[in-house]
Amino acid sequence: MSLDDRQLERYARHIILKEVGGAGQRRLLDSRVLVVGAGGLGSPLILYLAAAGVGTIGVVDDDTVSLSNLQRQIVHGTERVGMAKTSSAAEAVHSINPDVRIVEHRTRLTAANAIELIGAYDLVADGSDNFPTRFLVNDAAHLSGRTLVSAAMLRFEGQLSTFKSHLGEPHPCYRCIFREPPPPDLVPSCSEAGILGALAGTMGSLQATEVLKELLGLGQDMSGRLLIYDALQPTFRIVRVRRDPGCPLCGPQASIRDLSQHKAAE
Repeated sequence: MSLDDRQLERYARHIILKEVGGAGQRRLLDSRVLVVGAGGLGSPLILYLAAAGVGTIGVVDDDTVSLSNLQRQIVHGTERVGMAKTSSAAEAVHSINPDVRIVEHRTRLTAANAIELIGAYDLVADGSDNFPTRFLVNDAAHLSGRTLVSAAMLRFEGQLSTFKSHLGEPHPCYRCIFREPPPPDLVPSCSEAGILGALAGTMGSLQATEVLKELLGLGQDMSGRLLIYDALQPTFRIVRVRRDPGCPLCGPQASIRDLSQHKAAE
């Protein structure tokens, strides 16, 4: 299906990029992306994906908007405090690009629903704020055969990578970097350690860029590379990540075949 006159005007700055063009924009409009978390990372991620014309954006979040969110979660507004974050995000997206379809998954991602949810989309972007969810998303993405673009942040530092372990060698998964979740009391949350609000904009925007690159097949992806951003220096550095032959998820002797260990933890 060709773009109509209104779409040609809306996406003109994409279309004039020879790497995107009309065909690439059509591909974005036909794409389905699942965003886990409508918080600090999810906010700019959802907004930029919507502005770019990603046709269907699923948002998984069971939380409501609170006043303390607004320092960094720019998809929400003061007037929407108390509203479900998925509904607040849907309102913001509609005001930016009414052509984009938002699917609200007003639930917590669990071992019982992760495979079904992630498998219904072309790609999953993880903007969660805790290790159990990050490991769950990683494992479910691998088992569902979906690419995962993952970001994390705390205080003044952010991290970003793309995981395609379902494609086999040489692509690592999240467990190739972090084998198991750390003890709950070892790594503080944003509410305990704090976070510079604008850092969420930096990392969420980088994450959106990598999602769009994956959907369009552009440039060098972040698989096998971990980007670390230190806002205080400021510096970006890339760390090479290799597939771990002993990885319990994507290694040749993988022991994780389903999400049963997550069910036990829940």
